[in-house]
Formats: sequence, structure tokens, C-alpha cells
Amino acid sequence: MTDRDELRELLIERSVRLGDFTLASGAKSDYYIDARRTTMSAEGQRLVGRVAYDAIREHGLRPTHVGGLTMGADPIAYAIAHVSAIEGDVIDGFSVRKRTKEHGTGQRIEGGLPVHGQALMVEDTMTTGRSTLQAVEAVRAHGANLVGVLTLVDRSENARSFYEAQGLPLISLYTGEELVEAARNR
Repeated sequence: MTDRDELRELLIERSVRLGDFTLASGAKSDYYIDARRTTMSAEGQRLVGRVAYDAIREHGLRPTHVGGLTMGADPIAYAIAHVSAIEGDVIDGFSVRKRTKEHGTGQRIEGGLPVHGQALMVEDTMTTGRSTLQAVEAVRAHGANLVGVLTLVDRSENARSFYEAQGLPLISLYTGEELVEAARNR
């Protein structure tokens, strides 16, 4: 079984929930994917880092930094950073706060993303892509260049075309449909 297959199984086992839910976008759904139950686990960290790092390279992206809106993006960014160090091709992580910090240095972006850095935005589960856009705008305002967006799970509500209109390719590691179908067949 490949790392991608193992991660898919872990997501189905730990993160897919069937029932009635209201999503962050306000939409109603008969399933919910709490990816943090996978991305924050030790095994999930190993698999997410490897699968996402490989996908970044397969798509020809060369970010210097990877991150996104805290908290969903954090474990994914850090797992990718870890694997990149092992591979000798370092991609550092960063986090974008929902709001600028009102104390200390007053930063909205944590982790040392430099002005003119090459940033890849990450998200755990994406429906419309609009919440990730907050982080995209913060990184652009900071002065970093965006090379694309990566989501662990794409719930497939036109996020790809939304980001293409922003000039950013979207890498989706899994679709919500494929995970839910597999969960329902168990």
C-alpha cells in the first residue's frame, strides 16, 4: 500500500463523519471531514508530510515556505516542512493568524516568512476556498509571492476555478466525494 493509500484510509477512519452538518461556508452537508483528527496524529503527520511534499514536487512548484490560516493549515505545513528537511530541499513553515496580534510584535504572519518569499498556501478541508483567501490576501499584503494552494481535502465546490481566477493553481490531494463514498461502502 502506498503512502497516499494509507493516508486515504486514515482520513476515512479518523476524519470522515456522516450525518447532518453546517459547514464554515454556511452550506448544509450530509458529511463532515474533521481533517485535524488525522493531521494532528503522529501517523497522520508522517503521511501528510510525505504525500503533500511529493504532490508539490510532482506539480513543479518550488515554494520556499508553506503555511496558511491557523489552525487547519498548521499541522499540514509543519509536516511538509519536516519532510522537506529530510529530503534536503528545505521548505519552511509559517502560520497566518485570523487577526493581527495586538501585543508583542503585532504580527499576523508567524514563522519567518520573508518579504519576496515563495509561499504555498495550505488548507485541511476546502469547500469554496474563500476562507483560505483571507490568508492569501495577508501573505500578498506582507509582500511574499504565492506559487499556489494545496488542500488535503477538496469538497469540490468550484475551489479550483476560484483559485485559477486568482492566478493560483490548486493541488487537491483527495476529494470529499472519494472519501465519503469509501466511508459509506464500509
